[in-house]
Amino acid sequence: MKQVIQEVKCMDVEKRMPVLRLEIDYELMTLHDAMLKEDLIKINDAKRELESLRKEFLKLQNRKILN
Repeated sequence: MKQVIQEVKCMDVEKRMPVLRLEIDYELMTLHDAMLKEDLIKINDAKRELESLRKEFLKLQNRKILN
């Protein structure tokens, strides 16, 4: 049973990683646009979101390595 659970978790990581990369790319484009417009509120929002995505990415990466 433990092996089945580990395989499911591994599959979840494999599915989430490409989506997460797309989300990071999109947020980087958002940040770039906000910087060009000098919109400090959107810049800070994008930075906050990127930090959240970065943490999730690292967590998934660690889970992938451990499995």
